[in-house]
Amino acid sequence: MISPSAASGPSRARRWAPAVLVLALLAQMALAMLTAAREQSPTIDEPIYVGAALVYLREHSLRYNPEHPPLGKLVIGAGAALARPRLDPGFTGVQDDLGRHVLYESGNDAQRLLLAARIPVIVLTLLFGLVVFAFARDLTGTPGGLVALGLYAFSPDVIAHGSLATLDVPAAGFALTSAWLAWRARRAPLPWIPLAGAALGAAVATKMSALAAVPVVAVLVALSCRAHEPPRRTLRFVAGTVAVAVLTVWLTYLAVDPRLRWTTPGGVPSTGGLRGLLVGLAPFPRPFHDGMRLQFMFERETWDGFLFGRHYRGSLWYYLPAALLVKTPLGMLALWAAGAAAMAAVPRLRPAAPYVLVPPAVLLAAAMTGSRDLGVRYALFVPMFLAVAAAGATAFRWRWAPGAAAVLVAAVAVSSLRAFPYYLPYSNEAFGGPSKTHLRLHDSNVDWGQDLERLAHHLRAEYPGEPAWLAYKGSGVPSYYGIRAQDALAAPADRVHGLLVVSDSWVAKADPRVLALVKGLEPVDEVGHSISIYRRP
Repeated sequence: MISPSAASGPSRARRWAPAVLVLALLAQMALAMLTAAREQSPTIDEPIYVGAALVYLREHSLRYNPEHPPLGKLVIGAGAALARPRLDPGFTGVQDDLGRHVLYESGNDAQRLLLAARIPVIVLTLLFGLVVFAFARDLTGTPGGLVALGLYAFSPDVIAHGSLATLDVPAAGFALTSAWLAWRARRAPLPWIPLAGAALGAAVATKMSALAAVPVVAVLVALSCRAHEPPRRTLRFVAGTVAVAVLTVWLTYLAVDPRLRWTTPGGVPSTGGLRGLLVGLAPFPRPFHDGMRLQFMFERETWDGFLFGRHYRGSLWYYLPAALLVKTPLGMLALWAAGAAAMAAVPRLRPAAPYVLVPPAVLLAAAMTGSRDLGVRYALFVPMFLAVAAAGATAFRWRWAPGAAAVLVAAVAVSSLRAFPYYLPYSNEAFGGPSKTHLRLHDSNVDWGQDLERLAHHLRAEYPGEPAWLAYKGSGVPSYYGIRAQDALAAPADRVHGLLVVSDSWVAKADPRVLALVKGLEPVDEVGHSISIYRRP
């Protein structure tokens, strides 16, 4: 006869197993992000955000980085402030100079300050993992939730950008959260609809590109309410959602400066036509309006692009889907496709399709119209939402479906772990892996200036005392890391001999000075899959 306590053992283990797996997946993700955050020097955008965040907190001034709303930078600043950095209150330079001044010219430990600024984004990224799990579990049950969390936790792009003091992961994660809360409102409008509005507002208060999510979430709220609310009350809930989102944006600006002192900075253009009408109608503070004008100005500029080995000027409408194809693990692509098919084919999942598939489709379509082909960071909502969609693969009635999904998640895990800790330059095996990414993509897809500290260690270990020439593209200061090298871009090509260290993005941008230096040469070494080392006779 089996005792009750013995019989309860397996049952208790089954109850605890999902929680243990969730913790294990998030723990490995945290380890991966912390390792990357500790080893990487600043990417191009990070010093600007860190400097602006400290001014927000110390001086309550919005004057820096108005092209982005404050919330994401306040999150970054909350971590940076714990490092107790020095900040010159009399500094008056532009935002690029401010970031360099804070990190390298004020007596601060740049890497310690940078790590402190990255920690809150890492924490947010892990919390968004719980949203992915909860959203998928609501749709498909615990097995589907674990599949979704597995894809999220091993996503090289989410790990890469979740370990940086930037705005892309927070904005995408808040958008995902708003869609999940709108889905939960199908059961009862309260408290989910106000929370959905707050999450939507948080996304917009982090990046202006999240404005495209506002009409989408409003429609999702209407879908959730129409089943059990009369039309007039449904409209009130939709209006309430948008109102809470707008209020959240206002509160974010007021948290920086309660008096909302603002003078339009020089260089902010006037905006006419439809864009000017949108700016005028947006119910946000004046600094937000000027930030919109700056973003529209950036969209009018012509930027360099690089895709599949071709340098071009301007933008390609298919750039983001192509870049996602390169930088997404193959097993993840398969599960995305299977999950999307399940959303259409499985009756119980069809009501969820608008909440899971429409937001990333609309946001991706909006991003594809942009002029800046600079990286998949502009589409990080795709791996977040489609991780939830992939849970649908477990809902097919085929006996082997859950096992096949588990195998594909394991394949994603292997591909991701093989890239450790070089997640920023990841590409999948079909495109040669991280070491080949620079041949197909550039900028934040592979080389965002993140490997100065690794380069310093490598030069000391492999080329001790050997003079070098450096063509670095980034916002770090090489000499701070002990790199003693002459500027290869400031000298005539015929004077550059010996060890030549080049950021791969310079080659991808086809800069004539760099092309003259590396013409006919093959790399003899590399650092972080983002910096190539040559020997020039």
